[in-house]
Amino acid sequence: MADAVWPRRFYSVARYRASVCRLCRREGLKLFLKGERCYTDKCAIERRNYPPGQHGQGRVKFSEYSVQLREKQKLRRMYGLLESQFRRVFDKADRAKGITGETLMILLERRLDNMVLPARFRELARRGPATGATRSLPGERSQDRRPISAREGW
Repeated sequence: MADAVWPRRFYSVARYRASVCRLCRREGLKLFLKGERCYTDKCAIERRNYPPGQHGQGRVKFSEYSVQLREKQKLRRMYGLLESQFRRVFDKADRAKGITGETLMILLERRLDNMVLPARFRELARRGPATGATRSLPGERSQDRRPISAREGW
């Protein structure tokens, strides 16, 4: 059953496909979306430390709303979420007891794709099943103290 065809939904994962270096430049700091390149002098922030676009080098006036929006966009981009996914996680955090910001960070850190990405098992989060789980969607929340490992053959 190793050659089983996965459902189409596993192949059509929505993701940002344009240049991720421009996202770092828009936020004004390194988000480490490119891996090793962000640690070298080739990083776009090192070469062009201004926002992308025609008016990127102009003077910037930040309102209170724009500062909040930039922080939200920065969080979304660091975790690789679309707006609707982020909104859903925020709504769960808002409904839970406790401080909303702390609960939001806990929920974001417990996503399966966030836990396996540092371990370089991104394909595991995208398409392959995790050990002990019947399904593995990137947005699936892991249970407390549940080990995550790749099945043999991955």
